[in-house]
Amino acid sequence: MGPQHVTPEVADVLRACDYVVAADKGDNDGLLAARRVVAGAYGVELVAVTDPERDRSDPVDYPAAVREWHEARVAAYETVLRERGGEAAFLVWGDPSLYDSTIRIVEELATRLPLDYDVLPGISAPQLLAARHRIVLHPVGAPVHITTARRLRDDVSAGQTNLLVMLTSSLDLAGLEDWTIWWGANLGTPSEELVAGRVGEVLSELGAARARAKESAGWVMDVHLLRAPA
Repeated sequence: MGPQHVTPEVADVLRACDYVVAADKGDNDGLLAARRVVAGAYGVELVAVTDPERDRSDPVDYPAAVREWHEARVAAYETVLRERGGEAAFLVWGDPSLYDSTIRIVEELATRLPLDYDVLPGISAPQLLAARHRIVLHPVGAPVHITTARRLRDDVSAGQTNLLVMLTSSLDLAGLEDWTIWWGANLGTPSEELVAGRVGEVLSELGAARARAKESAGWVMDVHLLRAPA
């Protein structure tokens, strides 16, 4: 999640690789800056690749829009890998097994290039959220449902009562005022923000904290746990 959360295993690999490949999303890209800090800490060059445009206007066929974006990313990364060769690393923000495209992109790259790859685990956003708030992500003997903000309403309507919510473009918590929230933004960075409490009592605090995170870093990447009243 931040330079301090790089595991010894990953640190050894970074020192040994030739360069890190990272998407460049334009001016004031805070995530690219964070990756530069990590790469610099281990003496490895970072190669920034202009990230293709993505339809973010809530398209009717969301999966198709994402597939198109992924295909464009694969093509951009393929060009760099063909030109440079050597051993490259991708630094995934959070956890490549949860709502992230990197593994799928590398799988596709492996069909186009003579390459092999490994996935090395680190500290995930849900882990860090739980640690910061000193909580367990689920009640005794109960599950935690991992979902996205896009699906939150449908999941609540389907009866889910303990939800870990990712990919939050905005906080829409109307009707959940009696639920409890444990929220974090930009975890592991200097712009980290944390809020916890009954939703109806912390709504204004959440909005202010989210605004501070964005003002400080130029971006917001947040995750939260929502739990229905017992």
